[in-house]
Amino acid sequence: MTPRSQPTGSLPSVFRYAPFAALLLLGACGGSRDPSSLAAPRNHLMGVDRSATGGDDQLQGGVNAYLWRGALDTLSFMPFASADAVGGVILTDWYQPPASTDERFKIAAYILDRRLRSDALRVSVFRQVRQGGEWVDTAPANNTVSDITTRILSRARQLRADNGHSDN
Repeated sequence: MTPRSQPTGSLPSVFRYAPFAALLLLGACGGSRDPSSLAAPRNHLMGVDRSATGGDDQLQGGVNAYLWRGALDTLSFMPFASADAVGGVILTDWYQPPASTDERFKIAAYILDRRLRSDALRVSVFRQVRQGGEWVDTAPANNTVSDITTRILSRARQLRADNGHSDN
């Protein structure tokens, strides 16, 4: 007896029926599952309406909600590159003041703690000036970081007071 020769380009008979076998196996797997035992999907983004409760002292990620909102409000005049409420990091994109065509700024704000304290906030300001058609890094004015930090803290305290908490 000689082995059967297969035409070139055709699959052995075992492989021709593999898709049908897979369908049969998959159909057998789900037959005994009770649909009522499955958990309903939950939308984590819509789970909490912070505006309905006036906000809380802490966001889920462990940063102070008042500092977070104060930083967003204070820096809202600049375009945001990213804002991570869980990690407490706000990064702005370059902002060019309307009165200045040869100067631009970028800010990074870090919320470091759950408490509303001045050491729970770190702000970095980056400044560039245009020289010869290219942007060159330069130091911002000495009081720029402290002014922005003070404004963020003031806004956070105002939000906390508006929510019925007193500043002790």
